[in-house]
Amino acid sequence: MTSLTLYAKLETLPPDLKSEANDFIDFLMEKAKKKDHKAGVAKFGSLKGKITLSDDFNAPLEDFKEYT
Repeated sequence: MTSLTLYAKLETLPPDLKSEANDFIDFLMEKAKKKDHKAGVAKFGSLKGKITLSDDFNAPLEDFKEYT
């Protein structure tokens, strides 16, 4: 759909619906801004406390004992 097609459709609307269409377009623009913002770089420390390692993290694995 081209901008010209959208404009032609918008011009056929009565004034009250043009206002509603304008509000909806504003809503969509804000939604797009939030979506772009969420896709940005994560802030330093934002995962603090969400990732844990087991106490035996550095212990040798049983599966590899035959190779040592």
